[in-house]
Amino acid sequence: MSQESEHGRWTVSSSDESTEENDDAEKPSTSSLSLSGHGKTSGSQYPCSEARKVGQKRKASPVKFSDKSFSTEISPAKIQRTSQEGLGWCLSSSDEEPESEGQPKHAQKEAVKEEKFSAPKKQPSHRCEDNELPVSQKPEKHYKVASEGQDTWDLLNGGNPFRFFVTKVKGIKSKYNSGALHIKDILSPLFGTLVSSAQFNYCIDVEWLIRQYPQEFRKKPLLIVHGEKRESKAELHAQAHPYENVRLCQAKLDIAFGTHHTKMMLLLYEEGLRVVIHTSNLIDADWDQKTQGIWLSPLYPRLPHGTTGSAGESVTNFKSDLILYLMTYNSPTLKEWADIIQEHDLSETRVYLLGSTPGRYQGNQKEKWGHFRLRKLLKEYTSPIPAQESWPVIGQFSSIGSMGADQSKWLCSEFQESLITLGGTVKTLAKPDIPIHLIYPTVDNVRQSLEGYPAGGSLPYSIQTAQKQLWLHSYFHKWSAETSGRSHAMPHIKTYMRPSPDFQKIAWFLVTSANLSKAAWGALEKNGTQLMIRSYELGVLFLPSAFGLDTGYFHVKKKMFSGSNEPVTSFPVPYDLPPEQYGSKDRPWIWNIPYTKAPDTHGNMWVPS
Repeated sequence: MSQESEHGRWTVSSSDESTEENDDAEKPSTSSLSLSGHGKTSGSQYPCSEARKVGQKRKASPVKFSDKSFSTEISPAKIQRTSQEGLGWCLSSSDEEPESEGQPKHAQKEAVKEEKFSAPKKQPSHRCEDNELPVSQKPEKHYKVASEGQDTWDLLNGGNPFRFFVTKVKGIKSKYNSGALHIKDILSPLFGTLVSSAQFNYCIDVEWLIRQYPQEFRKKPLLIVHGEKRESKAELHAQAHPYENVRLCQAKLDIAFGTHHTKMMLLLYEEGLRVVIHTSNLIDADWDQKTQGIWLSPLYPRLPHGTTGSAGESVTNFKSDLILYLMTYNSPTLKEWADIIQEHDLSETRVYLLGSTPGRYQGNQKEKWGHFRLRKLLKEYTSPIPAQESWPVIGQFSSIGSMGADQSKWLCSEFQESLITLGGTVKTLAKPDIPIHLIYPTVDNVRQSLEGYPAGGSLPYSIQTAQKQLWLHSYFHKWSAETSGRSHAMPHIKTYMRPSPDFQKIAWFLVTSANLSKAAWGALEKNGTQLMIRSYELGVLFLPSAFGLDTGYFHVKKKMFSGSNEPVTSFPVPYDLPPEQYGSKDRPWIWNIPYTKAPDTHGNMWVPS
């Protein structure tokens, strides 16, 4: 199948096609064939998506822009194609992604397991190929970690009532990292004297993760909650084996194409408990030069012994919602963590928990998860705003699933209906008039980024999905983040909000692991009576009422890292508003096609093979 873009002509074989029904979001890799052709041993051996592995490979083995050995020629047999005019790429109609009815419906059912793993008898061949040194031989990246207690408390409690942070980024002005966090900050002893911890995530490098803990905490009990199966599960077992303190808990994924995408830390201290909900994978690249979001809870004190009932609950019901989320795993080990949460006072929490868990939900059960959960929260805890039909919706994400043949199939029907709910009002007739702005990086955003083209490995929108929904691209807006100094740090953060027409206010703000996909948010089935969700996701919702505001909105902070000249109740949106719509020459980043006509910031091309 031949295709052409502004950056070069290329060929995609049918074997590279996606078979995933609903979601390209960090699609799990089940084969190492495309990255192991030379028989090299990988340095980084964590399970991850194919897009990530390609990005890692290209970073380790770049194809220089002047490299004449790379040919983009195609055979005459591949030339016949159907053009998608104006998009810069085209596809043969015979190579389209199979429709969902023709895709496999089975999924291997696996019970949740908590186990100390023994070393596998045979090393799995499923590896990421790159030329980097093993983690144990790599020099440490150095980020300025809070070194004084007062600095830490100022960061956590001073001037940031929302407790919303971005991650530190290497290579930007230091002033833009002054209020940001690295994972080493979060795990620092200044945040608490660690007793044990649980890490929920999708892509995990165990050795790297252990190194992020301070030396004195590296042997404390650590539970890793994951969704790996088969080869990638065996790989994770092998990683965990050298560490006697590490236990793994496998999340059940009974519905095909689902992932365990939640990113959360539970940190139990001698002094109390902390919950961290964020957007970063537990790998080095996600904490280096990307834009990521973090919500860091207060330090929750332990309740007096014998306290029962609803003690320690917040006005947002965060405690009971978090316990409910943990119980959906049906795991004895996570039941222990639920019991620990029950023993602590979470009453200072001001955010609402918004999660997704795999399943098919009917009746009132629909309102517990996914976009129906968002709809319920917005209905009950927000207030109608004058002329709210002119307030647009913004979605910002790092991957995109299959939306359907047109906007009426999901985006501008059930999903939009949830996002535009305010105080119980849903004006069905006005829905088409409410603008939807979708922020997703362009090819030039990626090309000009700090990482260059390899940043595109964490933006796994595939050509097979993109070519089926050309209508979607008219909603796209560029990534720009001058307000946080992160225009060139590609976003892996996912956020959704409802701004005013002048973009000076927002009715609500959500940071979450959920990309723009039905797998993450859920899709209605059986004539709207059933909500089907494939993946685990987790986020926190900021509503004005929970922060003592009766206006119905937050003001948007003009500069994310500005001083105290703005009200503390101004919300620190980490990218620029209003977003800028794609121009006629802008194209969405698509990971599995080459870009060879223009070099990136490191003088390289992108060749995903």
